[in-house]
Amino acid sequence: MTIKAYGAHAADKPLESLDITRRAPGAHDVQIAIAYCGVCHSDLHQVRSEWAGTLYPCVPGHEIVGRVTAVGAHVPGHKVGDLVGVGCIVDSCRHCADCGEGLENYCDHMVGTYNGPTQDAPGHTLGGYSQQIVVHERYVLRIRHPEPQLAAAAPLLCAGITTWSPLRHWKVGPGHRVGVVGIGGLGHMGIKLAHAMGAHVVAFTTSESKREAARALGAHEVVVSRNAGEMKAHARSLDFILNTVAAPHDLDAFFALLKRDGTMALVGAPATPHPSPNVFNLIMKRRSLAGSMIGGIPETQEMLDFCAEHGIVADIETIRADQINTAYERMLKGDVKYRFVIDCASLVDRP
Repeated sequence: MTIKAYGAHAADKPLESLDITRRAPGAHDVQIAIAYCGVCHSDLHQVRSEWAGTLYPCVPGHEIVGRVTAVGAHVPGHKVGDLVGVGCIVDSCRHCADCGEGLENYCDHMVGTYNGPTQDAPGHTLGGYSQQIVVHERYVLRIRHPEPQLAAAAPLLCAGITTWSPLRHWKVGPGHRVGVVGIGGLGHMGIKLAHAMGAHVVAFTTSESKREAARALGAHEVVVSRNAGEMKAHARSLDFILNTVAAPHDLDAFFALLKRDGTMALVGAPATPHPSPNVFNLIMKRRSLAGSMIGGIPETQEMLDFCAEHGIVADIETIRADQINTAYERMLKGDVKYRFVIDCASLVDRP
């Protein structure tokens, strides 16, 4: 089937309207009419070849929500009309230890929703900036949010699970003091989730102007990280830090805020490396530096159900598909609170 999409033919070309094809649903496939697709900073990195290995044409998008329009003969878990989502994963090997534990995100053969290998034309996966997608049932998730929240639920499929997974892995909950560094597409979700999980949340921002915004998101305290006095006041006070910043910065300033045995988990992915941290900031208090990448399918479903139960969605600005290039430039300037979401109905040619 030929459908409309938005993508780029080269790193130095703007995104434009494209015609792409999708396979017919197989026995274990789910066909989804995409209602909304969130815009992730990684979309920009990939489409502009700031991350190696971009395949063109590149159709980004891995924060997908919509309705099921067809299912294969051996799909018991979804039916036509269901609200569903697709995140960053559309396939994996399905038999390694990671897949067996529901951690498909760490499978060596994980296939991304776009720019991953596939037998479908053109030989690599094409993402959610499109009218429709066909995905194996294993990687399709149930959306339990009410339909009016559908657009704002889309970023949960990446920004939500990227922050939820480390919070769950390091068992954040009541009695914990948790720092969230950065108040953007990832950070604003980290604040909301950590708060809902019962933690005392301290948000860190470089901007005085974001202080009240962070409190409105659920932060109990807000620290301007450029203020040495404010940073010192929180020395050795935090059990866990979720660092969402996708730009190189001084990690040592935040290690000093961790208690003994505290962990800082990095989820932001800068295009160039962070300055190397001072090892004494780690060994003197047995602190840990860790990383985390999205989450597996069961964990993503757990996150979606938790968010539906607690009324948690992203703060978004909805755009038409033909506004995506402007949205990318605004995203680079931090001019969005806090996630763009494409209304995929706008992909249809207007009269």
